[in-house]
Amino acid sequence: MHTPIQLLLITDSQRFAKTGDMRKVLELALQGGVDTILLREKHLDSAKLLALAASLRVLTQQYQAKLMIHSQADIAQAVVADGVHVDSTSIAEIPKIKAWVQHDILVSASCHNEKELQYAQDMGADFAFLSPVFPTQSHPGAPSLGVATFLSLSQQVDMQVIALGGIDAHNQAQLQGAGLATMGGILDAEDPKKAAQDLSKPA
Repeated sequence: MHTPIQLLLITDSQRFAKTGDMRKVLELALQGGVDTILLREKHLDSAKLLALAASLRVLTQQYQAKLMIHSQADIAQAVVADGVHVDSTSIAEIPKIKAWVQHDILVSASCHNEKELQYAQDMGADFAFLSPVFPTQSHPGAPSLGVATFLSLSQQVDMQVIALGGIDAHNQAQLQGAGLATMGGILDAEDPKKAAQDLSKPA
């Protein structure tokens, strides 16, 4: 059984295309309480992704934090990452990933409803993201689950369910201590360390 995740940060290097200082922001976030980083860079080729993953493996180990790699199990194996994350369309791949990677690996899945959550659990996921909990800037006008539905669905499975979507320091208390995942809430903050501290405070 792995240690439950409290605060997970999803990377997006394209936000830092001009400044190139994502690593500095990630380090500040780790100092502020982020305990897991999910490397999600679909636009990078394998060589660049491998280089970034290797760099973040060193950084996360300095802070005793987990490193997850989005969808590419080969990269996760190469840098001995803690886990692989799959989209809801790839939940069926979870057993293959666990069998293929040669070290103990966590596998998580993106879920959006009860059916996907149950399927992820049946396939052996260690934890799942459930989203969007609140309205998000990235998908304005899209329906969100709301707190009651999130909490209800979370209780129907035996794995950790992490809240994703529109979470900030003002609404996180409604989630009753659930693990949180964010991207812009920290990456876009003027003070990433303080943003992480605010999100990692107990509700």
